[in-house]
Amino acid sequence: MTITKKTIFLLQALLFSFAVFAQTNKPLPHGTIFGKKPDETAMVNADKLQAFMAQKPRISTTIKGKVIKVTKEKGGWFDLDAGGGKVIAAHFKDYNINIPADLKGRTVIVEGVAQKQIVADDQQHYAGENQPKAKDNSNQLTFEATGLIVE
Repeated sequence: MTITKKTIFLLQALLFSFAVFAQTNKPLPHGTIFGKKPDETAMVNADKLQAFMAQKPRISTTIKGKVIKVTKEKGGWFDLDAGGGKVIAAHFKDYNINIPADLKGRTVIVEGVAQKQIVADDQQHYAGENQPKAKDNSNQLTFEATGLIVE
């Protein structure tokens, strides 16, 4: 029985494809870094970020919080729990950074720039007086990350 080069190539391709598909998503190990390594010396908990910012509309800081969901893997878009039902919408400054969906539910340390986004309380573009008022007239927080480490 003679084995041709074509047969050997097909067998190798088949074995390689089994190896690729057999890999399972392993949980992210402690210390996995995306972007640059965050500076952990002056860290603020995500639920205390708004109070830490006080009247400042923008601040560079490092925060620690739990990832609620990964909204978009490409560009590193994710939501952090800010406590009290509030959410910090975060994304990486460098769009080439990809984060896995497995980040959901993990505690992370993120360095970057936090910014308050003002929510319009009066919906002036609607006509009439019976328009519903916004439930929460507080500021929303966004975070532009430069680095993230999985805790």
